[in-house]
Amino acid sequence: MATVADSFLADLDELSDNEEDILDEDNVEADNMEEDVDGELADIEALNYDDLDNVSKLQKTQRYIDIMQKVESALEKGSEVSMQGVVLEDDPEYQLIVDCNALSVDIENEIIIIHNFIRDKYRLKFPELESLVHHPIDYARVVKKIGNEVDLTLVDLEGLLPSAIIMVVSVTASTTSGKPLLAEDLQKTVEACDRALTLDSAKKKVLDFVEGRMGCIAPNLSAIVGSAVAAKLMGTAGGLSALAKMPACNVQLLGAKRKNLAGFSSATSQFRVGYIEQTEIFQGTPPALRMRACRLLASKSTLAARVDSTGGDATGGVGRAFREEIRKKIDKWQEPPPAKQPKPLPVPDSEPKKKRGGRRLRKMKERYAITDMRKLANRMQFGIPEESSLGDGLGEGYGMLGQAGSGKLRVSVGQNKLAAKVAKKFKERSFGGGATSGLTSSLAFTPVQGIELSNPQALANQLGSGTQSTYFSETGTFSKIKRP
Repeated sequence: MATVADSFLADLDELSDNEEDILDEDNVEADNMEEDVDGELADIEALNYDDLDNVSKLQKTQRYIDIMQKVESALEKGSEVSMQGVVLEDDPEYQLIVDCNALSVDIENEIIIIHNFIRDKYRLKFPELESLVHHPIDYARVVKKIGNEVDLTLVDLEGLLPSAIIMVVSVTASTTSGKPLLAEDLQKTVEACDRALTLDSAKKKVLDFVEGRMGCIAPNLSAIVGSAVAAKLMGTAGGLSALAKMPACNVQLLGAKRKNLAGFSSATSQFRVGYIEQTEIFQGTPPALRMRACRLLASKSTLAARVDSTGGDATGGVGRAFREEIRKKIDKWQEPPPAKQPKPLPVPDSEPKKKRGGRRLRKMKERYAITDMRKLANRMQFGIPEESSLGDGLGEGYGMLGQAGSGKLRVSVGQNKLAAKVAKKFKERSFGGGATSGLTSSLAFTPVQGIELSNPQALANQLGSGTQSTYFSETGTFSKIKRP
């Protein structure tokens, strides 16, 4: 019977065997990775970037040759084959259109690769040209036209570039720091330009073929933007299904080119607009509304492409309805605003208005009315700074308070109208119009006549007041009363 120590030793032996196997596998994988890296380095070293054939390989592929032959034969025959009653996915011509869309994308990428090759070669001759001419085909045409010429006044660039860009290119070429290319480099550059122009012409053939079949492939999209623009949109997006999955904001930018204004104003230039600017609706829209029309066209084109991708309406009725809707909206935008109608006076009411009035309302208005002090604090005198609670314009301003010249906050206190009215009323009610003592009486008791009516005010006037009274008289003396 095995002991515990024997079982532990057996487990350690198994672990050591597994570690050896794992180490062997890691060594094999490391050797394979080294072989792959060595193979890739060998391929990179074998790749010669000076040779155009190693950089551009699309034109020599069998796929490119087969598709271009089918396209040329289809263009020669014309659109005789009707696709009515045929499922699009099973039709060979539809498959050719899908292949043409994919090939147009590959041609575009190939043109960019050749454009980079031309720039690398021609940068030694004219380094500033790539910042002045951005489009690859235009750049290739200009490079082929200029060649090794130093004086650009002898080179006719009319028809290749706009006049403003031609002027800037001529001025920049006179001050460039580039040097003429060698004969071998110039020959490779010209060959690359020819290949780029050939690919561009092949792309145009493919788009022409797709454009002729757009009435059957995407009838709704063609009804909105036209067959030519629909073919360009499908070719750039990579097919009808890819275009249907694309958001409208990206459809608006399909085919947009980077424009070089050469220092001129950008007020009249249309930015962020692609192939949609070539549509009839866009061109017939006023310039102030073209960006709104472009967004509307992009959104409706996306909806139409989704209808076409699912085979919703093969007659194009949905597209024509969208086109009519777009036209109505643009016409609505151009309508002048409605004229302002004169507002008639309200009908006078026969019933009296429920407006509060009377003594109570007047009292409330006077109670909450703004005071003279607040009126002066809310006013400011021109050219004279106001005083403030903290000084130097800080804190709460006092306005015109204390600006009489004394430097003190003085306000003339006016009597309240209500208080003045109440005082006048009580004055009229008072007896004699003056204030008298409550102990004064008009009855006098005399030893001669007994009870006698007398006027206490007359007696007070005779005695006088102040220093002329009986108690404070200068000549008067104290009376001595004799008691019996």
